[in-house]
Parts: sequence; C-alpha cells; structure tokens
Amino acid sequence: MKPDLFESPDYFQLDDLLSEEHKLVRQAAREWVKRSVSPIIEGCAQRAEFPEQILTGLAEIGAFGPYIPEEYGGAGLDQISYGLIMQEIERGDSGVRSTASVQSSLVMYPIFTYGSEEQRKKYLPKLATGEFMGCFGLTEPDHGSNPGGMVTRFKDMGDHYLLNGAKLWISNAPFADIAVIWAKDEKDRIHGLIVERGMDGFSTPETHNKWSLRASATGELIFDDVKVPKENLLPGKSGLGAPLGCLDSARYGIAWGAIGAAMDCYDTALRYAKERIQFGKPIAATQLQQKKLAEMITEITMAQLLAFRLGQLKNEGKATSAQISMAKRNNVDMALKIARESRQILGAMGITGEYSIMRHMMNLESVITYEGTHDIHLLITGADITGMPAFQ
Repeated sequence: MKPDLFESPDYFQLDDLLSEEHKLVRQAAREWVKRSVSPIIEGCAQRAEFPEQILTGLAEIGAFGPYIPEEYGGAGLDQISYGLIMQEIERGDSGVRSTASVQSSLVMYPIFTYGSEEQRKKYLPKLATGEFMGCFGLTEPDHGSNPGGMVTRFKDMGDHYLLNGAKLWISNAPFADIAVIWAKDEKDRIHGLIVERGMDGFSTPETHNKWSLRASATGELIFDDVKVPKENLLPGKSGLGAPLGCLDSARYGIAWGAIGAAMDCYDTALRYAKERIQFGKPIAATQLQQKKLAEMITEITMAQLLAFRLGQLKNEGKATSAQISMAKRNNVDMALKIARESRQILGAMGITGEYSIMRHMMNLESVITYEGTHDIHLLITGADITGMPAFQ
C-alpha cells in the first residue's frame, strides 16, 4: 500500500472561517483515516469485505452522533463539525462514511428527535460508543423514490405490535444490533419502530455482487410476524415527514462527504500529473491537463463554500429541505465528474487498486442515487422554486 500523502486543498482560505474546535475535529478525523482506513481500504474493496475493526475508531473520533448532546453519549458538536468529520471519512471511502452517517443521522437522530426519554437513555449512549450499531429501514423493493407507497405494516395486538414486510438496500443491515423501521399502521399512518436483532421473525440477509460500495455492508431487512414491544414505537412524530427529516440530516452529511471524495481524487491526479513525464515534461505542464485540474479545484471550492454556508444555516435552524437537496445533488455530481476526469489524467493507472480514484468513482455511483436520486433532488429544487411539485 502506497503511503497516504493527501493534502487538503483550500483555494479560498476557508480555514480562516473555521473555529479552532472545527480544525481539531477535522485533524483528528484526517489522522485516523490516514492511519486506520487508507492502509486497508483497497484490499477490503477488492474482497468486498467490510472492515468491522474500524467501528471502534469511528466512535473514538466522534463520528457516531457528533451533534448529539453529551448527556446521551454524543460529542455535542455543531453541524459544521459533523460535516467536516463526514468529509474526512469519505475522503477515505464512501462506504465507511455511509456506516457513520447511517449511525448518526438515520439511527441516533430519529431516536434523539422523535424518541422517548427512556429510548434516548437506553440506546443513544451505546450507539455513540459503537457498542450498538444501527440501520434505517425506509426503502422497499418496490418503493424507492416514492417511500409513501411502502407496504411494510404493523398491527396493534394489544400488548405488542406485529410487524410484516421487507426493506432493501440497507447499509449496516448485516451487522446492525437495532433497526429504525418505518411502517404503516392500520390507518395507513407511517410510524418509526425500533426493531432489535434477535426478535423472532427478523432477519438481515446480506446483499452480494455489488460493483459499488464494496467495502460497505449492505443487506435486506425481513419482518415475518415480528413481535415489537409497544415501548419501541417512536412517539415524537409520525407521517412521512418523520423519516424525511432523518434524510435531511443524512443528505447534509453527504453534501460534505462527497467533497472529501473529490478532494482525494483531485489530490491524487495533481500529484500524478506533476510526476508523470511524457514528451520530455510532466503532463501537468500541458494545457489540457491544467484545464482539467483548474476546473476541478474550482468545482471543489464552490462545493466547499456551499457546504459551509449550509452548515451555518443548519446551526441556526434555518436550513430548508430544498437547500439540503441542492447541496447533496450538486456536490455528489461534482465529485463524480472529478473522479472521472482524475481517472483520465492517470490513464491506465487510474483503473488499478494502486490508486483510490476508480474505487471513489464506483462508490459515487451509489452516492448519487441513495438518499434521493440525482433526478429527485432536481425535482425538489424545481418544486421549491415554482411551487408546483412534479412528482405525481
């Protein structure tokens, strides 16, 4: 494995806008990625193997629920800190960032925001340390972009709920201790339920043969007459807006994370272009390669500014779902385009596991689809600016 020589680009001196705490949080995450992710991740991706040994390290750098208050085991950090952590982790690998953002935004967030005090105390501290790992069940085999059409249901059986249905494309499912599940009650109202591993009728078969997120564990959630205790219902909010609120938090993290993947591709391409000699000079001295590199740093810089401003709005409680959708869509698209251009700069070497670019490119093909597809986010912006939803 080549040494991790990554240097973060900061063309518009955004570091001047960060607090010392922000920089310390970012540095801790960056050093951990260089030490614990970079040396193993290419091999894990080649073998389609999730490196479970990293879970302790993710907890130690505060990647699990960094914005959750300290009284529940979180770090009590702000939203910009959360974004910076996701950026650094995805610089290492999108699948590793998926593990962290699912735990934070799709498991800890709904328990903290919609859960009872008893649920917060029972689950959040163990989720923060990684003692418990969680997953989030919304997407179904026949309902992706239209989650409101879900067919997973539960019935009130008096002293418990009876849950039936299935969820698909679930990150962390194969090893998760708990799952935050969204299902319809007998009145077609959507609610969140906490399902625990070991409950009869609950299984989590793993999804194999992926070309993307190969170092991430993906699976299904199957519910066959699962008896869920009534105290496991999230009481704070029901309706489709509840899971969509979780997705806002996850999409925000992705908007930052994708910048990390783009930075890694750019840094790799820039370093290679300076060292690769053709026709008697480095290819970085040619006009076409400079055009590619200049466009990359421009796009990264704009994405950084977009994410930073969104983080400020999140801290102030002013960020809208549509703003988050715009940032997620723009930044992931930007990262994917940079991965593709970076691969071209490296030529044939760009497809090998000696460099991270092809892995990032394959991963980003999933990131551009999950948590809302590229097209759906475009329509969210369209609906917001016209007042006329085009989803139906």
